[in-house]
Order: sequence, then structure tokens, then C-alpha cells
Amino acid sequence: MRISEDFLRVGATVIFVGFIVLLLGVVLTVLQHPASSQMGGLIMLGPIPIAFGSSPEITINMLGIGLLVTILYLFLWKTKR
Repeated sequence: MRISEDFLRVGATVIFVGFIVLLLGVVLTVLQHPASSQMGGLIMLGPIPIAFGSSPEITINMLGIGLLVTILYLFLWKTKR
């Protein structure tokens, strides 16, 4: 049982550090280029992508990434069965 607790702590730490790095990246980007910063995001609800962005180009790019992830998800789900 000790090994599973260690993996849980390492996994939680890696996720926490990832969020901190992501947050710092966004803040530093906005501080360095405040006028030209464009941001977008992608929320996956199961295989359904929800895309948003600060400009139409970013939103379309996020939607394209979401569709690729959806296709990959469906492909892997079909090959698993």
C-alpha cells in the first residue's frame, strides 16, 4: 500500500506544478505583450468539445484541436471494444 500512496502524492504534485507553470505562462505572456495577446481554451465534456477564444481565429483553432481529440477518442474507444 505504501507504493500506491507514493504514486498518488507524486501524481498530485505533478498536476499542481503543471497548473502553476500554466498560470505563470499566461501571466507572463499578458505582461510582455498586453495588446497583442490572444488566448483561447477548450473544454471537453466527454467527446464533445466546447471552444472559446479572444478572436475568431483562435476559436476556430481551438475547435479544430477539439475535433481532433474527439476523433482520436472515438477511434480509441472503438478499438478498445
